[in-house]
Amino acid sequence: MFQIKICGITNTNDARMVAAAGADAVGLNFYPKSPRCVDLENARRIVDMLPAEIVKVGLFVNAEAEEIRRLYDELGLNLIQLHGDEPPAMLGELSPRPVMRAFRLGSDYLYPVGSYLRHCQHLQCMPCMTLIDAHLEGVYGGTGQVVDWEVLTTYQAIRPEEPIPPLVLAGGLTPQNVAEAIRTARPAAVDTASGVESSPGRKDPAAVTEFARAAREAFGSGR
Repeated sequence: MFQIKICGITNTNDARMVAAAGADAVGLNFYPKSPRCVDLENARRIVDMLPAEIVKVGLFVNAEAEEIRRLYDELGLNLIQLHGDEPPAMLGELSPRPVMRAFRLGSDYLYPVGSYLRHCQHLQCMPCMTLIDAHLEGVYGGTGQVVDWEVLTTYQAIRPEEPIPPLVLAGGLTPQNVAEAIRTARPAAVDTASGVESSPGRKDPAAVTEFARAAREAFGSGR
């Protein structure tokens, strides 16, 4: 659905700049405890001014399915990102809306991802993308911690007998390391928030532009 996502957009100026820099997806964070959280009216202003081709992603952490459905439909979002402890059944409750399921890579590595996807398959509610973020106890993303990219080279093997959702790499990605991350982990897409900020919720234009350029070049080179 996208290759380069900038998450945690909090204002229309940053949204406009991110789209112009070459990102093809933006993330709106609806987690109240996040410094990048946006309210409904601000989110509406951001969505309304973005080009139609930009994928608008709503990020939720342990929210009720009814609330997620309402915001997705009311804002005309393109993708739901579940970034908390939501069970596989939640994806069924959100159907037919597309869901990207986020996982925080911990000491069990990719085992929980494979187990979760098998459960989703049983319930016939597979996510359309899988996002891997860094694990920090009690924190749901935006930590700036880097994922072990080498671990992700085995992602395609966690369910060798079945198709697997495209991998989205997050976790501590910056303009300086995103190309190496793409070459090593070989994801379908990348996602960053804190790695291109001047302060939480405020994007740095130079960093966003360089991140998008480096990611595009790495993807274009065949990774």
